[in-house]
Amino acid sequence: MEIAQTLLQLIIVLAILASGCGTKNDRSPGKVTITFWHSFVSATVPAFDELLKEFEKQHPTIEVRAQYVPTGDALLQKLITAVQSRSAPDISWIHSNYLQNLVEADAIYPMDEFTKGPNGLSAEELNDLYPALLQGSAWRGTVYSMPMEATNLGLMFNKQMFRDAGLDPERGPGTWDELYAYAKKLTVDKDHDGKIDQYGFFIPIFPASGPLGDWMVWQWYPFLWQAGGYEIDSGQTHLLLNGDAGVKALSFWKKIYDDLNLRSVTADYDAAFAGKKLAMAMDGPWNLPRYEKLKELDWAAAPLPAGPAKRATVVGGEYLVIFKQSEHPSEAWTLIKWLLDPEVQALWSEKSGYLPVRHSVLQVKEYQEFLKKKPGLRAFVEQMEVGQATRPIDYHGLEISRNLAVAIEKATVGGLDPKNVLDEAAAASDQLLRQTAKR
Repeated sequence: MEIAQTLLQLIIVLAILASGCGTKNDRSPGKVTITFWHSFVSATVPAFDELLKEFEKQHPTIEVRAQYVPTGDALLQKLITAVQSRSAPDISWIHSNYLQNLVEADAIYPMDEFTKGPNGLSAEELNDLYPALLQGSAWRGTVYSMPMEATNLGLMFNKQMFRDAGLDPERGPGTWDELYAYAKKLTVDKDHDGKIDQYGFFIPIFPASGPLGDWMVWQWYPFLWQAGGYEIDSGQTHLLLNGDAGVKALSFWKKIYDDLNLRSVTADYDAAFAGKKLAMAMDGPWNLPRYEKLKELDWAAAPLPAGPAKRATVVGGEYLVIFKQSEHPSEAWTLIKWLLDPEVQALWSEKSGYLPVRHSVLQVKEYQEFLKKKPGLRAFVEQMEVGQATRPIDYHGLEISRNLAVAIEKATVGGLDPKNVLDEAAAASDQLLRQTAKR
């Protein structure tokens, strides 16, 4: 009886040991499996899966288990829950504004752990990343993520409408003055019934309290920068929105909004552009596949016009982080480093339509040939050289964005003075910053 009990206990112990021999992610003998959560646009998922297959082919000891979460907000909630339950993935795709939550939860590694290691990145390789994306990779001066892909804001225009108006269909407006002049010329009452049938340009005005309020602010920032301004001082002590540059930028938006009578324009600008009711609109490369399918639409993409001070566009992107709960952080970094390779970035851009994250991708011969066939995408890629990211706002970023959205809405829809509404937004935002400083 005692021998039987001893054998039973031995079997139980061996079973426990056997169940613990592998990691939580291992699926195949001799291979390490890493989990990768993401919320790429659903149309991009097949391209990403294809990219991962190539990685696994080149790294036969690593498998990648990708899990798609339909929206970024849902992904953030899933990550927070996973960190609390100690079931976080090895790698996750994130928006840069997720960093604060993840860093304060001590959930992710600083990237120095990997970039300065034996399999790291040289100073030259780090400098090859677009500065705006590196800025978005950090929180409070420490880099916690690496960019996966980039996007920016450009100008889409209808070439046939340009021809009809006597404008050069091979170039967009180059300055604010040209943008205004083109917008006026392209706004037409075709049947002379007193109603506008074709609008020259769309100013993206949305309800400040709605889901598109931040989208409106994101599109306004390039105009602030083009006028020579910034949204906040480098020490994050006070807002600069109500300076001379901010007033110029918002006054320019208000002028176009009023003079083109955009109160009656549909907020569904891309449908209006596709339906030949709108001559020019700001948009990003994410919509290029849609326009390419519209064979009857003669369109082109151009950089945003230069402002009084300089050229600039707003750069966004998604980033990759490695979780401290990962049992395979070095393999996770191997994947991230591979994704940053110029040739891989070129392939990813070709397959997904996203923009590359490194300057040197433009030197890849195959990518140069690809861009010759994709002039629309090329306009966005080349514009990355003048791309900027919003200055870091470590705390109250959402509230400050909402304050600015309210100011933009008041100046355009409400018809109020741009200087006054920006003063109100800056004062309310400065109060939030003072509250944080007292903590």
